[in-house]
Amino acid sequence: MSSLNALDLHVAPGATAAEERFVSLSRAILEDLFGAPAQRNFAVRLWNGETDVPASRAEPPFTLVLHDPGSLRRMLLPPSELSMVEAYLHGDIDVEGDLESASTIADAVAERLRSVGSLARLTRRLLALPAGGSGAVVDARRGRALARGLRHSKQRDADANRFHYDTGNDFYALWLDRRMVYSCAYFAPGVRDLDAAQTAKLDHICRKLRLSPGERLLDIGCGWGALVMYAAQHYGVHAHGVTLAPQQAALAQERIGAAGLQDRCRVDVLDYRDLPKDALYDKVSSVGMAEHVGRSQIATYFDAAYRLTKEGGIFLNHCIVENGQSPPATFLKRPLRWTADRLWRRSEFIDRYVFPDFNLLPLGELITAGERAGFDARDIENLRDHYAMTCRHWVRRLESRHAEAAALIGESGYRVWRLYMAAGAHEHASGSNGIVQVVFAKPQRDGRTGLPMTRDDLYAPRGERIRATTRNSSHRFEARLPGI
Repeated sequence: MSSLNALDLHVAPGATAAEERFVSLSRAILEDLFGAPAQRNFAVRLWNGETDVPASRAEPPFTLVLHDPGSLRRMLLPPSELSMVEAYLHGDIDVEGDLESASTIADAVAERLRSVGSLARLTRRLLALPAGGSGAVVDARRGRALARGLRHSKQRDADANRFHYDTGNDFYALWLDRRMVYSCAYFAPGVRDLDAAQTAKLDHICRKLRLSPGERLLDIGCGWGALVMYAAQHYGVHAHGVTLAPQQAALAQERIGAAGLQDRCRVDVLDYRDLPKDALYDKVSSVGMAEHVGRSQIATYFDAAYRLTKEGGIFLNHCIVENGQSPPATFLKRPLRWTADRLWRRSEFIDRYVFPDFNLLPLGELITAGERAGFDARDIENLRDHYAMTCRHWVRRLESRHAEAAALIGESGYRVWRLYMAAGAHEHASGSNGIVQVVFAKPQRDGRTGLPMTRDDLYAPRGERIRATTRNSSHRFEARLPGI
């Protein structure tokens, strides 16, 4: 690493001694964390207008902008994910260009925290930077969530849900597809458009549920009603959706009425735990909802889904999962790894600013909970590549409506959502998270599920009649896949 004396050569002529010291110190911190400027894949622009660029002649994917001599101190002290996030939200730093690529900065800093020497050196240098200065973004419309009550109680879950969705229907409409599907799209071969990919996802789910005309479908956490409307229109089912967000339900009902589907589907503001004890559905879906159930309630969640699904029916669970764990640490390194992870607190940004009590579980834990409830896990598909693409679409669409979004939820709110979705793209592209659809069957008493023995029906051309025999030759599955 270059010395501070060598770095002094890179400051602007005529700069004051204090200015020279802060520029040199900031460059030393950046070099310690990310390597020399020529070795990085991003540019850095300092508050004095100087820019450090990589050696590559290619345009760097992003530029990290430091607005004043204290920017790095506010960004990295205390050294945690939340400090970095809040420095961006408040405008102490900016990211020009691809925010997904910039997410690697946090990974690099987190890794450096695992070294006691690096942590001590970083802290020493950060404390030598000025503590003053203020960010360029002053907007109190989107603050931190204030969670109250017992975690995952019905009231606290409702409050968390409304914190997320009370940004308003108009905000979500800026960057979602025309159906307002707020979950992973399905980019079938040749599909690149978000509207087409979301329609393909809805159809993919309906096929996995093996929906037939006249069946009753329950969608837990139904959002703005896209799936219940699609299933009623194209598969002839009677669909019921439940959500905790009143604004979602109001718009969903309005859309259902406009489509003339009020006799075949409806959306209610209702906790899934409050559905009537005698309610029974042929098929049940839950898309992007299990992430908010919490480990303490996951057994209750699957028990409810099992109770609500009739014998021979299907429950499809679609949610983000935590992929893998850190490699086992040696005895000597384990305390340091634990301390660094506690200091970093990787999920605190989402918990404080996006969706309180958001809790990802490993896939194995979800499968186990479903099987303990009585389900038979029949099909598992990981769509993480699709979700990375979905998030990229959302980020681009949001960025293209920056001024409108900031007018609705403030500049800091806009930055929350831009960062949240860019980080989502990075986490799924890198494999940190997955997003999985699991088809659970509720067997009949004799063990039959009624499901075909292959997946052929999922990919057959629309309108083609599919026949498949289950393992019990006396039961046949037959359906005509609708055209769209």
